[in-house]
Amino acid sequence: MANVSVIIPVLNEAGSIGDVVASMPWSDIAECIVVDNGSTDGSGEIAAAAGARVIQSPRGYGAAMHAGSEAALATSDILVYMDGDGQDAVEEMARVVGPIAKDEADFVITSRILGKRESGSMQFSQVMAGFVVGWLTRVFYKFHYTDMAAFRAIRRSSLEQMHMEEMTYGWNLEMQLKAIQLRLRILEVPAHYRRRAGGESKVSGNVRASWETVKRIFIVFRRVRRKFRKVGQ
Repeated sequence: MANVSVIIPVLNEAGSIGDVVASMPWSDIAECIVVDNGSTDGSGEIAAAAGARVIQSPRGYGAAMHAGSEAALATSDILVYMDGDGQDAVEEMARVVGPIAKDEADFVITSRILGKRESGSMQFSQVMAGFVVGWLTRVFYKFHYTDMAAFRAIRRSSLEQMHMEEMTYGWNLEMQLKAIQLRLRILEVPAHYRRRAGGESKVSGNVRASWETVKRIFIVFRRVRRKFRKVGQ
């Protein structure tokens, strides 16, 4: 899997990012890029000390994902995305990357709903968000996602076709919708999901953040679908 770049956006995850980076399967990947999204707790420095290549992008989650994708080595034809809070099981990366490396899929996303979740690892708002996304895609695209998890992998050439625009937490949803629109070979795989190693969720740590996430889902869905229909595909 040496042609793989792992991209991790980070905002104040000093309590976990060092262990996440250190646990990377270094012999199987080309690099681990940590995109510091404006941390004030030294997350970037901790990630660098653990072996990551750290870049700065303090403009939002989607902007960080975009910056990491642009910074990835040209030799990496598979891009993996995951969070830096310690909840994603790094040891399951082969399950995520394997189908793409074997040319069995173009886009692989983990499902916390189908997998095993530690008690307290997901809030109700996160489960509900996955349900809403699944319902919307089933109704409008005849495709059913079960989750909107951050841990995912995509063929670089497929990502380039997407022309991603979302600079907020809607990045993940935009990618999933465009994967359907482009008729990519999509695979959901069950994944283990742990409780946070520290810090607070930026999208579901409180009621206000959760509500903003739900609103973003509908905004992004409407925008991406409207643009898709406009170009007549």
